[in-house]
Amino acid sequence: MIIQSTRVWIEEQWLAAQIEVEGQKIKGVYPYNTKIVDVNYGDNRIYPGFIDTHCHGAGCFDTNDAVEDGLKAWLKIAVQEGVTSLCPTTITQGEEVLTEALKNVAKVAAEKTEGAQIVGIHFEGPYLCTKYKGAQPEQFIVKPNLEQFKRYEAASNNLIKIMTMAVENDEDYQMIRYASLRGVAINIGHSAANYSESLFAIANGANGFTHTFNGMSPFNHREPGTVGAALRIGTAYTELITDGIHVSWPAVNVLFNAKGKDNVVMITDALQAKGVGEGRYIFGGQTIDIRSNGGAYLADTNNLAGSTLRFNTSIRNVIELAGVNEVSAINASTINPARVLKLDHVKGRIRANYDADIVVLDRDYNVLETYVLGKSAYKKSNIS
Repeated sequence: MIIQSTRVWIEEQWLAAQIEVEGQKIKGVYPYNTKIVDVNYGDNRIYPGFIDTHCHGAGCFDTNDAVEDGLKAWLKIAVQEGVTSLCPTTITQGEEVLTEALKNVAKVAAEKTEGAQIVGIHFEGPYLCTKYKGAQPEQFIVKPNLEQFKRYEAASNNLIKIMTMAVENDEDYQMIRYASLRGVAINIGHSAANYSESLFAIANGANGFTHTFNGMSPFNHREPGTVGAALRIGTAYTELITDGIHVSWPAVNVLFNAKGKDNVVMITDALQAKGVGEGRYIFGGQTIDIRSNGGAYLADTNNLAGSTLRFNTSIRNVIELAGVNEVSAINASTINPARVLKLDHVKGRIRANYDADIVVLDRDYNVLETYVLGKSAYKKSNIS
């Protein structure tokens, strides 16, 4: 199959090009009109598939539900947003609930399912702090326990690729060193760590920050806190929820300017309420209100609990509302998360021998078609 457009995102720029797909891979990339094409997208834009490394659910399914059909349905929803790869994300709960959730994700990931591809699990909790717990149930928050984590690893079939931690509670950095040595990306998040504690966590193997600005000690000019460490440490990547609710557009711009084009990872942090509209829902045993602005709040409070953000909307937001340049915004959705997951040799770029994960957007950032491993997984009904 050969597809083409006058605007294909190749090596951080738009080119008129065609892409040849063979099986699950990109066989080659050629100048526009070089070969006879199967699909010509005109001036619609072809991007590498988007990668969401922090997302809890959609369509009334949550990762912690451990329902096989629910997870499969979510994967079909994700491709409607241009997401070709994702990491189902847990929320703090007891060991029995988390174990079943991990087993369910591992089971579905091992199958050939329709929709987005599961490329890992983001283990968010239970090793968090109570001060910045957000919507995480406090009664299940515990200090890092290495032997317990090994049980979680086994339940997940070693699919845990990212873990959010309150690093200040990790005695002698045992968990950080163990997990990072096993290839798990350690994020500082839901953490009261000060600036110094954050730096020493990075020095011992942590390498990122979860939903930056949210669920962490704030920046102050005398004690920069976790936020200050996220801004200062150039090599650490920073997750960012770009719905305009969790973080203001000027702050989004500040973070991108501080981190450059290679170290921001855009996430949705979306809940199971995504796609089902306003109302009251149960998330991780907590009651959540979805309001007219799309924000998710702990019931009867103004405390944020996640988002209902669509990934293609987040791209538009960052470029059109936050004033971030296209290179940084697109990298934050493609190659940067691929790098976090150590998949940047096969995902995150339109390049020969990479996975044929491709998304086509119109000029208004609407998804026209999504390909996962060379197969059309979603197509807008009114395009030919």
